[in-house]
Amino acid sequence: MIIDLTRLIVDKMPVFPGDTETTLIQSKFIQQHHYNNHQLTINMHVGTHIDGPMHMTDTHVYLSDFPLDSFIGEGCVLDVSGEMTIDYKVEYEQSIKENSIVILYTGYGKYFDQAEYFTAYPVLTKAFVDILVRKKVKMIGMDTPSPDKYPFEIHAYLFENTIFIAENLTNVERLLDVESFEIIALPLHIKADSSIARIIARVK
Repeated sequence: MIIDLTRLIVDKMPVFPGDTETTLIQSKFIQQHHYNNHQLTINMHVGTHIDGPMHMTDTHVYLSDFPLDSFIGEGCVLDVSGEMTIDYKVEYEQSIKENSIVILYTGYGKYFDQAEYFTAYPVLTKAFVDILVRKKVKMIGMDTPSPDKYPFEIHAYLFENTIFIAENLTNVERLLDVESFEIIALPLHIKADSSIARIIARVK
């Protein structure tokens, strides 16, 4: 079974405050041009996407420079619903495996079409990220727009340890009753700091 954790890209989909608007239009029509085509204008931080280290650190390493196995790994889901501050818990020592991809279910994805989604989301503590660093986690994914708020110190800490960030996931609740799954989170093969992505969970 495959669970799609990716939000559908549509015209004028919600964007983080200050980012450019997404436009997706049909540019050619089969009745007039004898074929159909669509034009997409999108920044790399819209909808379901992966943040790479270049996003908020002084590096010249593009997301496309990382090997593909950086974006594929054993999955682990943590139910942190109702928690506005996601902190370290002793139980995570057992549930988070080395070199895994950790997915957070906050339940906050239900607000995706509302303004508060980008202002009142849960955040991670440094103590929580410490265990991700110790476990050499490949990626942290969440159903929120960011792991932190300005000045985005958690972003920087994750990037300094080459931990990618997958934001704006959906359908994460479907993982809660799954015993074992693999995350495949492939960015575009694009020379950019980050990338929109198709992220799926393949249930074993």
